[in-house]
Amino acid sequence: MTIAALAFYLFAFCVIAGGLLTVISKNPVHSVLWLILAFLSSAGLFVLLGAEFVAMLLVIVYVGAVAVLFLFVVMMLDVDFAELKAGMAQYMPIAILIGIVLLMQFGLAFGAWEEAEQAADLRQAVAPEGVENTAALGLLIYEQYFLLFQLAGLILLVAMIGAIVLTIRHRRDIKRQNVLEQMWRDPADAMELKDIKPGQGL
Repeated sequence: MTIAALAFYLFAFCVIAGGLLTVISKNPVHSVLWLILAFLSSAGLFVLLGAEFVAMLLVIVYVGAVAVLFLFVVMMLDVDFAELKAGMAQYMPIAILIGIVLLMQFGLAFGAWEEAEQAADLRQAVAPEGVENTAALGLLIYEQYFLLFQLAGLILLVAMIGAIVLTIRHRRDIKRQNVLEQMWRDPADAMELKDIKPGQGL
């Protein structure tokens, strides 16, 4: 067994184990950490395929931004996970049924899969000789799939705004500064003159 094959099986095992433990972990923080492991292992698989740019993009964007954002949201939200998991038992049969159906579909898809004859020609058309994978990917994204690329960025923007909305808290026992109220105040209402006579207290 070559080093490349050994690295492939190692990364593949880490991806599958990380994804499985992400789903079944009871602690949400541990789930996010297992998800980061799955992302890093997927980046290793991309490196083995020769797509270094996609691998670095996966590490920088998903591990460095999205997974860390998930981690902060999970740690900052005061969610009672015990209460959420209390009602999971009644939905367990439906979840098992959906899981079995998905596994059957994956089995059918991989069982009947075979590489098309024009796959090599398609790869050559996407990444011609002498063109690096980064340049070929840029030409593919910004020419053929420009609209889908912009929609993906919009989805990430909505996710960021949703995380901010979920974590912001308005506490009523804290005094906050209202700049507009300070600017619009009437000096006649803001102060009151008292005529204090000698020997008289306030």
